Amino acid sequence: MDQTLNYYNQNATKFFNTTFNIDMESLYQAFIQYLPQDAFILDLGCGSGRDTLAFKQKGYRVEALDYSKELVALASQQTGQQVRLESFYDLSDQSKFDGIWACASLLHCERNQLPNVIQRIFNALKPNGIGYMSFKYGNQDREKDGRSFTDLNEQQVQDLLSELEGVMLLQQWITLDKLPDRTEEWLNILFKKQVG
Repeated sequence: MDQTLNYYNQNATKFFNTTFNIDMESLYQAFIQYLPQDAFILDLGCGSGRDTLAFKQKGYRVEALDYSKELVALASQQTGQQVRLESFYDLSDQSKFDGIWACASLLHCERNQLPNVIQRIFNALKPNGIGYMSFKYGNQDREKDGRSFTDLNEQQVQDLLSELEGVMLLQQWITLDKLPDRTEEWLNILFKKQVG
């Protein structure tokens, strides 16, 4: 995690410039179709702040957090609101959010910590809350360009979610990377915190 964090702190501007203008609209629509009109969203691992800003512009209330202090500074500046400097390992909100958006952030979570982090996300959702997360598609733990990645496939997602009580898998689908020079596949997951 430290190595990955160092990568983002040292390459924050480059990362921002590469990711901020990516068109994510099709993924936003898949997520917000399940949300109430006045939803309160947590952007978990917000990076450049791109998605926080997009959700704000759609009229939602948004809170954002990231663990890279350099990205927190850039995202706070871009979104016009203070981003929380916090790790997803420390998320402790309880029944607070209608939706939690973890786009390309949990892929840096250590595999043995994923059940704990997903439980924290589940706890932070209100009853009937919606969670979105995306991982690079595969089944490996690997390092690339100074960052650690935890890849997931459909079966691994099923296994993770089966540990939660009252979770419903809404959708699971594969998309191609949105960057023009990339051919990687992403696994997208939408789930719901069901009541009783």
